Amino acid sequence: MTYCVGMLIDRGLALMSDTRTNSGVDNISTFRKMHCWSVPGERIVVIMTAGNLATTQGVISQIEERDKPHAERHNILLQASTMFQVANTVGKLLRETIATIDERNGEDGSGTFSASMIVAGQINGGTPRLFLIYPEGNFIEASFDTPFFQIGETKYGRPIIIRGYDRDMGFENAVKLLMVSFDSTIKANLSVGLPLDLLLIERDRFEPLHQRRIVGQDPYYQALSEQWSDALRKAFYSLPDYSLDS
Repeated sequence: MTYCVGMLIDRGLALMSDTRTNSGVDNISTFRKMHCWSVPGERIVVIMTAGNLATTQGVISQIEERDKPHAERHNILLQASTMFQVANTVGKLLRETIATIDERNGEDGSGTFSASMIVAGQINGGTPRLFLIYPEGNFIEASFDTPFFQIGETKYGRPIIIRGYDRDMGFENAVKLLMVSFDSTIKANLSVGLPLDLLLIERDRFEPLHQRRIVGQDPYYQALSEQWSDALRKAFYSLPDYSLDS
């Protein structure tokens, strides 16, 4: 399974994804689900993926034209003039990839080849934009009315983001909010796990402001996890007691 979040704030975009894939409890692997391409001074585009791994890798391979010799490859997303065109291209490739795999699998085939994606970034002349791409290829765009998207195992971390989000927050607090959301999801569901990939995109800065991989031994992540658990416990016991006589 997967958990990925893209969040729009005034300063730009905050993105985080896990790296766990599994087919059963005894077959767990690590794969990167966040893909970033940038042209300094011109654009930065990020895709996060959830769903069938063969499907998502197929889409990324087509974007990078991996079927061609290295000298002949051209990333098709680096030729789009707007982020809307980027989202439209990714949606079309996702829909076609799923259709091709389903056709090869046949009517009697087994397996689910669905996938969804988050597309984020900025192209010079435009603003930072965030899109959620559905398996059918259609998509929606984030706004400050709907400022974040999740894909994968979304239900455990969603309430935390809803309660903690503020469009005026700085990147530091955005990272803190994402980490708490992921920590809660990881504790509730074994199919989501570390390492986590983090990437921050600052408005009008066409390269990552901050990018890193967070591993299980990360001291900040461990401290945040422990302190969040303690804070929740203290908050719970500070709530008014329920009266059995009422």
